[in-house]
Amino acid sequence: MKRIFLYFFILLSTLKLNAQQLMFSDSTIVSLITCSAGEEVYEKFGHTAIRLKNPHSAIDVVFNYGIFSFDTPDFYYKFIKGETDYELGVYDTGNFLASYAQRNSLVWEQILNLNSTEKRVLIKNLLKNYEPKNRVYRYNFVFDNCSTRPRDKILGSIHGYVKFEDNADVKTYRQWIGSYVGNDTWLKFGIDLLFGKDADQSPTFSESMFLPEVLMTGFQTAEIHSINNQSRKLVLDKKLLIDKKEVEQKLSILSIKPLTLTILLFIIGLLITIWDLFRNHHYKLFDSFLLISTGLVGILVAYMMIFSTHPLVKINLNILWLNPLNIILGILMWFPKLRTPVFFYEIINILLLIGGLFSFALSTQIFNLAAFPLIVLLLLRSTSWFVYLKKRMYKRRSVI
Repeated sequence: MKRIFLYFFILLSTLKLNAQQLMFSDSTIVSLITCSAGEEVYEKFGHTAIRLKNPHSAIDVVFNYGIFSFDTPDFYYKFIKGETDYELGVYDTGNFLASYAQRNSLVWEQILNLNSTEKRVLIKNLLKNYEPKNRVYRYNFVFDNCSTRPRDKILGSIHGYVKFEDNADVKTYRQWIGSYVGNDTWLKFGIDLLFGKDADQSPTFSESMFLPEVLMTGFQTAEIHSINNQSRKLVLDKKLLIDKKEVEQKLSILSIKPLTLTILLFIIGLLITIWDLFRNHHYKLFDSFLLISTGLVGILVAYMMIFSTHPLVKINLNILWLNPLNIILGILMWFPKLRTPVFFYEIINILLLIGGLFSFALSTQIFNLAAFPLIVLLLLRSTSWFVYLKKRMYKRRSVI
């Protein structure tokens, strides 16, 4: 409730700023604001904004390209499809900082070394972008987000060019994301299921600036080179505006790691398989649950591969084991008269699962480690079901 009240207060500040004429002088201080990650999913990668502070007036505002609303019609459908719209908002700096203090994030400020002409160009572009007809933009997690937009506005205002020191670690998109969300977390597991081969490419230093802290690091050592071969530092000074408090971590059901859970599921499946061999039977309930669950996730993977405009999701080899047709198989196995089509489908499914294991082993695409026990389990149960059906069909022929 406290956070909701705070955001509502910030919204009122934004509406008030919309109604007034924002005026700035050449003495305006221009800063890049960088906020560290928060606890919510949409806060995991931090945030970037541009601060304009006019020392000769009471204006001290932040231009924030990260405004979106969960109340947007069909928000989750649009998000999955990659059609989420963000917009530029202007906040009072004090309220903006209070919101990040509330969520317990670090906030840094880098004062930019822009001349009067560059400031005027930047301010003019920001105010034009803030006009109601220009505020909304189609958000793209990697190529057009709340970090790349401020960067592009700042670089576009400079008379000359900015030379960056390429001092970022060489990582793939998947590794960069893992460094923020953790490599054995449920969020990383879900991301790895949805990301395809393109996520295993290494972005250029410029492309890696979709992450706010990478952008901040790049700005800190960058130099402005003017057309007359003069150079100056891009950043005059760096300050820590908001510090982070130590918070005790609370345990929850999500504290169980994905790998731990999938190994446990594999052990259960292995014991069931051994039990099936001793009693010459097949436990369909476990397989039906396993197949329908993976099939449902497979529908999402297939949908994003075909229809989503999100980057990094197009060619996804997880579809080899997260097969949407598993849903049909999970239902048909309950009907004895349909054993023959199920038998032949299992042959195809086994081949797909073997292909998934080869892709995993050869790193054709980097799979989440927690997926390995699930792929082996699916292969184990499919092979067991195949052998069981073959025996039943053989006995039937013998009787006939």
